[in-house]
Amino acid sequence: EQNHPTDLDSLRAFIGDCKRCKLSQGRTHLVFGEGSPSARLVFVGEGPGAEEDAAGRPFVGEAGKLLTKIIESGMGLKREDVYICNVVKCRPPHNRDPEAEEVQTCLPFLEQQIRVIKPEVICTLGRIAAQSLLGREFKITQERGNWFSFMGTQLMATFHPAYILRNPSREHQLKGL
Repeated sequence: EQNHPTDLDSLRAFIGDCKRCKLSQGRTHLVFGEGSPSARLVFVGEGPGAEEDAAGRPFVGEAGKLLTKIIESGMGLKREDVYICNVVKCRPPHNRDPEAEEVQTCLPFLEQQIRVIKPEVICTLGRIAAQSLLGREFKITQERGNWFSFMGTQLMATFHPAYILRNPSREHQLKGL
C-alpha cells in the first residue's frame, strides 16, 4: 500500500497528464471523477463521452442529466453527496468500447479511488463497467439487480442511463434499483 496516493487530490496529481495508453491521444480533458470524497455510494460508468471530454467532468451530457435526476428525484440524494467516475478516464474515439488493454491500464486508478473513498456500495452503469470491475463477461439484462463484490465492497450493476434514453420503457426498471 505504500506509495499509493492517500487522497483524491494526490491521486489526481499522480495520474497527471496521463499518456499511459493510446486514449490520451484523442482526449481534450482527462475525466477523473467528481463528488464527495467520503461518498457512501459510487457510480462507475465505462468512459467519458464527447460532452464529458469537453467539460472534463463525468456524466454531464443527456445520460448524465438522467443520472442526476435518478440520484436526486429517485434516490433523494444530492449529486454532490455521491461520487461519479468511469473505468477509463479518457474518451474512447467515436464512443467505442474501451479495449482490454486500456481498461487494464486505467483500472488501478479506479481501484485507488475506491480505496480512498471507502463507499458502502458501488453501482456500475452499463455492461462494460460491470464486466471491467468483475473481470468477466457480464449479461446486464440477466444479471442486473443482483449483488456482487468488488474489492470487498458491495456492487450492484444496472443499465447505463444512455440505454434508458434509447429505451424509455426501461425507465421503471432503473427506478427499481
